[in-house]
Amino acid sequence: MTEYAAPPAGLQIAHVSKDLGGRTIVSDMQLEVHAGELTCLLGPSGCGKTTTLRMVGGFLQPDAGAILIDGVDVSRLAPEKRPTAMVFQNYALWPHMSVFKNVSFGLRLRRLPKREIRERVEKVLELVGLTHHVRSYPAQISGGEQQRVALARALVLEPKVLLLDEPLSNLDAKLRIRVREDIREIQQRVGITTVFVTHDQDEALSISDRIAVMSGGKVEQYADPRTLYREPATSFVASFVGAMNFYTGSLHDGIVELPGGARVPCDGVQAAEEVEIGVRPEDVRVTENGDGAEAVTLREIPRGHYKELVLQLGDAEVRAFVPPELPVSERHRVRFTRVVVYREGVLQRSAAPVAAR
Repeated sequence: MTEYAAPPAGLQIAHVSKDLGGRTIVSDMQLEVHAGELTCLLGPSGCGKTTTLRMVGGFLQPDAGAILIDGVDVSRLAPEKRPTAMVFQNYALWPHMSVFKNVSFGLRLRRLPKREIRERVEKVLELVGLTHHVRSYPAQISGGEQQRVALARALVLEPKVLLLDEPLSNLDAKLRIRVREDIREIQQRVGITTVFVTHDQDEALSISDRIAVMSGGKVEQYADPRTLYREPATSFVASFVGAMNFYTGSLHDGIVELPGGARVPCDGVQAAEEVEIGVRPEDVRVTENGDGAEAVTLREIPRGHYKELVLQLGDAEVRAFVPPELPVSERHRVRFTRVVVYREGVLQRSAAPVAAR
């Protein structure tokens, strides 16, 4: 396999803001993507992630702040002058052009010698596994292959930073998984700095080195996937990334007291006044007997390799992910193996018994 030519580069978004239509879309955003790293911008529709990507690519200019690549401010450069390349959501392939001509389009605009164009296109098509489709047209290949053509068209320009705007949204669920794995494998092989926009948390968790969770034009948390999931910095991040049981309650030595007076054992917590408590469903231990608070079973939801139980515990509802073989009875005993504690929506601490770490 021929190695990719462009050196890795770092990206810095420094105090960037953008207003559109009289509304602030991105507000004082600060983010650093290390060289060779894949960072996902994750968040709901309208949070500012695509606007941020377009500012990095030069399709929008920031109202304030700067965008630097390898320490060079590119904020005022046109898209074609920046060392970036974008893969759009709809791929934007020319239907009347072959795969070869689609991939070579940007090189031909740069008026490179025909021999160099051919060599670079052949190299990148080998990288994405499409050498057998060099003469095919977009309508003759699958959606996943079209996505790889769009990726090849970006990579052939040898950018320092690769930008992907929800590139898998047009694919079915099974194909999305396969193609996102392809993208991650190619990105790691090439070693290119990459920013990937998505609203799909599973997608972000599965391919990222780090994830920036955005809400209301701001970054709520920027961390590696494990930290983001196990130590969500705000209650918004906790609710957006993965499932979470939320309660307003109080903590005592080894006890979480929920609304209605239900008291659930949880080792490792210290006394505290009323706080917001988050518990992941997989951190709810459910047994038919033993210690723990008594809960009434409301529903059982099969999830394949696990099942979800919905339990009534005093005035609170508890969702638990349990092994599929666990027998379901009318009543269960419940304890928490880990809790995340927030004050005013901001993480204060996580607590878990030593055995559960």
